[in-house]
Amino acid sequence: MSPVHSQPDRRSPLVFEVHELGRRAGACKRIDTTVPAPADLGIEVIGVPQDSDIELDLMLQSVSEGVLASGTATVQLHGQCARCLDDIEDEETFDVQELFFYPGREMEEDESLVIDETIDLEEVLRDAVVLELPFTPLCSQDCLGLCPECGVNRNLDPDHGHGEKIDPRWDKLSELTGDTPN
Repeated sequence: MSPVHSQPDRRSPLVFEVHELGRRAGACKRIDTTVPAPADLGIEVIGVPQDSDIELDLMLQSVSEGVLASGTATVQLHGQCARCLDDIEDEETFDVQELFFYPGREMEEDESLVIDETIDLEEVLRDAVVLELPFTPLCSQDCLGLCPECGVNRNLDPDHGHGEKIDPRWDKLSELTGDTPN
């Protein structure tokens, strides 16, 4: 069964022409550019803001099966710490590598194709970034989080406490003895 691949939108900044590579194995093309981030490049708690800059440093190489795109993508991450809910702003570099096959051979469903002498890096970039994002991003590895009782950020007040707690089942007994719970 042959998968259906849609035509790339040539207006997309993540669609690159590979015509000048021809089908000569060993031909190379260097791409060093900045493009805007596509929508939904992340997970709920951390991701790349839409239209923020993505710096691409790529090498496109013609190989016998197609075009090998490899290099890095540097992005700005924005999210929220899973423990203390503070904002996280960070820059991260992700490795990108994908082989785009020339059409005309038996294809797997998840393989990328060279279509009309172009390659579309959006799905490749999405896979490289989203799969490497942490499920529980932290502002620092030793983040203390929020106080479970009152919600105070314990990073700002590490000595925060509420005194000794008395089990609520003993409240009535402490009223009889005249001791008041803290």
